[in-house]
Amino acid sequence: MKNLNRRQMLRVASGLGGGLALSSLLPGWAQSATPGMAPALPTLTGPNIDLRIGHSSLTVDGRAGHAVTINGTVPGPLLRLKEGQRVRLAVKNDLAEDTSVHWHGLLVPFQMDGVPGVTFPGIKPGETFVYEFPIKQSGTYWYHSHSGLQEAEGHYGPIIIDPAGPDPVAYDREHVIVLSDYSFMHPHLIFKRMKQRSGLFNFQKQTVAGLFAGKDQTLKERMEWAKMRMDPTDISDVTGAALTFLVNGHGPGDNWTGLFTPGERVRLRFINTAAQMVFDVRIPGLKMTVVASDGQNVRPVEVDEFQIGNAETYDVIVQPTEDKAFTLVAEAVDRSGMGRATLAPRAGMTAPVPPLRERPLATMRDMGMDMSSMKGMDMGGAGGAMAGVDHAAMGHDVAATPGMAGMAPQPGMAPPKPRGSDAMAGMAGMKMSMRDPQNAPGVTMGPGVQTIAPMPVDRTGEPGQGLASVGHRVLVYNDLIALAANPDQRTPTRALDIHLTGNMERFMWGFDGLKFSETSKPYTFEKGERVRVTLINDTMMAHPIHLHGHFFELTHGPAGYGPRKHTVMVMPGGKASWDFTAEPGDWAFHCHMLYHMHAGMFQVFAVRPLDGGAA
Repeated sequence: MKNLNRRQMLRVASGLGGGLALSSLLPGWAQSATPGMAPALPTLTGPNIDLRIGHSSLTVDGRAGHAVTINGTVPGPLLRLKEGQRVRLAVKNDLAEDTSVHWHGLLVPFQMDGVPGVTFPGIKPGETFVYEFPIKQSGTYWYHSHSGLQEAEGHYGPIIIDPAGPDPVAYDREHVIVLSDYSFMHPHLIFKRMKQRSGLFNFQKQTVAGLFAGKDQTLKERMEWAKMRMDPTDISDVTGAALTFLVNGHGPGDNWTGLFTPGERVRLRFINTAAQMVFDVRIPGLKMTVVASDGQNVRPVEVDEFQIGNAETYDVIVQPTEDKAFTLVAEAVDRSGMGRATLAPRAGMTAPVPPLRERPLATMRDMGMDMSSMKGMDMGGAGGAMAGVDHAAMGHDVAATPGMAGMAPQPGMAPPKPRGSDAMAGMAGMKMSMRDPQNAPGVTMGPGVQTIAPMPVDRTGEPGQGLASVGHRVLVYNDLIALAANPDQRTPTRALDIHLTGNMERFMWGFDGLKFSETSKPYTFEKGERVRVTLINDTMMAHPIHLHGHFFELTHGPAGYGPRKHTVMVMPGGKASWDFTAEPGDWAFHCHMLYHMHAGMFQVFAVRPLDGGAA
C-alpha cells in the first residue's frame, strides 16, 4: 500500500469489482463501507512519501465544489508512521500560489515545522520542498497548510504514529475519524463578508416570538446586551448557513460508514481539522472511553459526550455488543448543523439521527463575570444586584458563593436552566467596566479590544458551551490525567499571562490587544527554561490555542501527571494555565480557528539560543 494515491486506488478498486472489494484488502483501521464510494483515507507509509498539492473537484452530498487537495483527496492521505523511524516527505506544489505543510503536534526541528515567514519561505508554485525528520512520538496527529486559507479548502490530512513498543491501549479494530467543515463559498469571500458585517452567518438570532415564548432572554436582558453591542447567540462566526460538516470528507447525506463486529473493542481516532467549527461528539447508545488526547495517552475515562476544539484529537474506545447500527454525531457547537456517520456491522445499515439540540446562549460567565468572586454583594430579592442571574450556568464555582451551596452542577449533569435568566438583568448597580485596562496590564487598548473580562476564572473543569445541562456525562479537561509521568516535572521559574483579545463586531482578533502585523517582537524564552503560561480569554468566544513544536502540561491533577497537550480550548471569559519547557527555535503560537488566525490572532514563541549556539 506504499505511496498509493487516490487514482491508483480507484484503478485497483475497479479491477477488484469496486470499493468494497478493495476495502477487504485494507487493514481494519482503513476500512469503511460507504455505499458507492471507494474506501476512505488512502494510506501512505514508509521512509519516503510523496505528496502533491493541487486543485480538485469535491462532491459533498451530491453537490460539486472546488477543493485544494493532497494527492487528489479530501482529506489527504493517511500517513501511517512508526515511532523511531525517520521520514522524508517530498511536497510538490501544483498550485499557482505558494503553499506549505505543517505537521500538527509533531516534535520536529523548527526548520521543518512548515510555517511560511517564520520557519521557512514556503513552497513556490511548481517547486518541491523536502521535509525530513525523525519520529519521536506516537499517537494521533494531522497535517495541514499554513498558507492563506487553503486549510479551509481541503488542504489537510491525518497522521497515525504507531508506538515503538507495546500499545497500552487494547483494541480489535480502528477507524480514523476526520471531522471538518466545508463551504461552497470561497473562504476569502467568507472572511471579507465577516469583516463587512458582524453576525452575517448567524441565522439563529433571538426573535420576538422567542421573547413571548420565554425561550430566550427577557427584554431587559436584551437591552443590556444591546448596550454593549453583544449578541448572546454569536457562538461561532461561521455557521451551518455557510458550512457543511464532513466526516472523512463525506457530508451528512453521504453517511460515511465504519464497520465493526459485535463485541469488538473499536478505537476511534477523532481529529478536528475544521477551519472554524467546534464539535460536540456523541454516539447515542454507546459509552465512549477516552484513552488519549492530542496523541498522548491518558488514564481511561468513560463519557457520553466530548467537545473537540479545532486542531484537537481524542482517541476513544467503544464496544458495541449488539448487531445494530449506531449514529456518530458531530454536532456544531452553535447547533447550526452536524456531521453524521454510522458505525455498523454491515454496509448499508443506518440508525436514527437525533435532531439538533437547542442552540446555546452566552451568559455573564462568558463575559468573565465570575459569581463566586462576588462575595458580600446583595444576592437576593427582586431588587438585589444578582436578581435574574442564571445560577445553573455558573459552573463548579457557584457552590463557593454564600447562600448557594449545593447548586454546583457536576460536569455535564446540571439540570435544565430556565430561560430569561441568562446574564445581565439587575446588574445596573454593580459598576463593573468591561474595558478597564487595570484588569489586563500589558494589553494594548484600542479598537481591537472590545471587552476585558472583569473576573476571569479557570474553566477547565466545565463542559463546553451548550453542554452544561445535557443530562449525561460530558468530558472536561480536569478529567484528563496523563497515563505516564511527565518528562519534565521542574517547577516553573517564571509566569507569563497572555490575553486573548478581539472585537467581534469588527472581526478583529489578537493577543494582548494587538494583531500579529501590529506586534514588534515575539514572546521570548530561554532554551530549556520552565514557564507557566496563563491564557486569559477576554472575548465572548472560545478559542483553541495551539503552540507549535511543544507539548505543554495542564496544571490540574496529580503532580507530574497533568495531561500533555498541544492545543487547549479557552472558554469565553475563562482562563487556562499550562507549564512548558522551551525548545530552541521560532514557534508559531495562534488560535486554530483559521479565520481568527487570519485576522491577527497569531504570534511567535522565540526560544534562544538555537541549537549550535546561535543567538
